[in-house]
Amino acid sequence: MFQLSAPQKFDIYSYKHADVILKNAFPNEWEDINHMLEDFIINKSWLIEGGGGKSKIALAVDEQLIEKRGWIEKEFHTSVVSDGVSRKNPSHLIDCYKNRIAFELEWNNKTEFYDRDLNNFRILHNLDIISLGIIMTRSTSLHARLREYGIIGKYGASTTHGDKLLKKIAGDGSGGCPILVIQIKSDCIDESR
Repeated sequence: MFQLSAPQKFDIYSYKHADVILKNAFPNEWEDINHMLEDFIINKSWLIEGGGGKSKIALAVDEQLIEKRGWIEKEFHTSVVSDGVSRKNPSHLIDCYKNRIAFELEWNNKTEFYDRDLNNFRILHNLDIISLGIIMTRSTSLHARLREYGIIGKYGASTTHGDKLLKKIAGDGSGGCPILVIQIKSDCIDESR
């Protein structure tokens, strides 16, 4: 089971034993994810200020995984061969990748980005390139907190939040790829900053 020192900050769902695979087959990456989650804080000011470019939430994840722990952004260059004809079939750029583990942060995108991520994970898993995928997104309860702040227009109903992702996975959106879903709860918000 995925163990956190501050589990109240997240709702974590594991499909096809992703948590067991991560912890037992990839203990270093399990530790990386665990440390990133333990340190994860969202300043309230980050939620309220204007957008443009990468969000401060995405930058905080990059700092923890890419800068401190050696993960990388990764695109795989694959192709499909049919009757001797090869067609390029590149993967989508993965936010963070290390040692067969693919990690995507979906903070404030349209829900179609879940389909893109799950399909990418499915294809890469079928090709035996990744062992599991992780999607970190905001929980539906955090979505409700944004409504309380009066900024829900910035984070509309069609944007990514946990309940929508869980339905897509339940509908077999990831095929046979093990998936770990990390939903960010409002407990991650530092109201004083």
